[in-house]
Amino acid sequence: MAAVSNPAPQPVPMLDFSRQFVPLRKEILDAIARVCDSQHFILGPQVSSFEAAAASTCCARYAIGCASGTDALWLALAGAGIGDSTSAIRSSTPPDAVITSPFSFFATASTILRAGAQPLFADIDPRTFNLSSASVAEVLAGPHGDHVKAVLPVHLYGQCADWDGFAALQREHPGLLLIEDAAQAFGATWNTIPAGSLGDAAAFSFYPTKNLAAMGDAGLVTTSNPEIDRCARSLRVHGMTRRYYHDEVGANSRLDEMQAAVLNVKLRYIAEWNRQRRDRARRYNQLFREAVIVADSTSDGIVLPYTDARATPVFHQYVIRAPRRSALRDHLTELQIGSEIYYPVPLHLQAALKDLGYKPGDFPHAERAAAEVLALPLYPELRDDEQQTVVEAIRSFYA
Repeated sequence: MAAVSNPAPQPVPMLDFSRQFVPLRKEILDAIARVCDSQHFILGPQVSSFEAAAASTCCARYAIGCASGTDALWLALAGAGIGDSTSAIRSSTPPDAVITSPFSFFATASTILRAGAQPLFADIDPRTFNLSSASVAEVLAGPHGDHVKAVLPVHLYGQCADWDGFAALQREHPGLLLIEDAAQAFGATWNTIPAGSLGDAAAFSFYPTKNLAAMGDAGLVTTSNPEIDRCARSLRVHGMTRRYYHDEVGANSRLDEMQAAVLNVKLRYIAEWNRQRRDRARRYNQLFREAVIVADSTSDGIVLPYTDARATPVFHQYVIRAPRRSALRDHLTELQIGSEIYYPVPLHLQAALKDLGYKPGDFPHAERAAAEVLALPLYPELRDDEQQTVVEAIRSFYA
C-alpha cells in the first residue's frame, strides 16, 4: 500500500479584508449609495457625523477629518504652531525641534520636516517599543533642548506610550507640547483615558490595514484646544476660513465623504473588534507558552509582546521578538503563513534622513528591535485553528 503523505498545512494570511467586509457588505454599500444619491461628496454630512462621533469616542472636544494619517500628523503639528514653512529661507533662526521615536513609520519623522521643524530622536523602551520618556528627558537636557517645542510619542502597535512619563516632562518644561502619533491606536487607552485625548493633539490613520479602516486613505486629528482645531481645520482647505480668502498656506487634505460613510458604519463595531483583537492576543500568548518556546530574551527563545498594566492596547499588530528572524520568516513564507517586519530600518538610519547626522549605535534599543521584531497574523476574524497553525509552525522551526 502506498504511503499517504501528510496534507500541507493550511495557509494563514497576514490579513484578510474580506472577512470584515462580507458581513458588513450591505451596510457599507447602502452608506455609499446614500452619498451617491445625495451628490454631496466633499465635507458633507457624513464627514461631520464621523468627526462628532470620533471626537466623542476619543473624549476630545474636536475632530478634523483629513485625507490620510500622514496629513493628520502634519495638521496636528502645524495646527499646534510647530515649525515654520518659511524656515528654510530664515537660516539665522534655529528651527523648532520635535523629539520623537526612531522606531516608527517614516511619516512620524517626515511630517516634522514638512512642518518646517527639526526631528530629534530618543531611544525606545525595549519592552513596549514605544518612545522612552527617560530618553526624551536626556535630549531635553542636551544642546538642542532649548529649541524643543514638542514631543511626538508613537502609540506603536496599538499600545499607548507611557503617558505618565510624558505628562511629567510637560510639567517640568512649561510650554512643551505633546502630540500623539495614534495612527495605530484608535480605541486604545492609558489609565482609562482614550488615545486622542491624552496630549494637546493627536493624529489617527484609517489606512485599510488599521484596526479602524477606511476603504482607501483617510485620517483624523483630535484636540480639545479650540485654536489647534481652528488652525488645522483651515490648513486642510488651503488655509481658508472663508471661501477664496486664504489666511495662510495650507493644503488640500479633506476627508472624502464616501470614506466617512464607510467609517461611520465601522465605528459602530470598533469596540467589539478591539476586544476580539485582545482575545486573539491572549490566545497567542497561551499557545506560545504551551509550546515552551517563550523566553525573556531572544538568546533563549521568542519574546512575547509586553503590555503595560496601565494600558489597554488594541493590538493593531501582534509583534514578537524572534531569534534568527530572517530564517523564521522564510520558514513561515514556505508554509504560506503571513508575517511582516515593522520596521526593518530605524528612522535615524534611513537614507532620506542621513542629513540629520545620526549614525549606527546611537539608539541601540531601536536598532535591536529592528533586527528582531516580527508581526504575526492578528485580526478579529482570525480563527483558533489558524492561530494554532502559526504557533505550531514557529515551534517546529525552533525544534
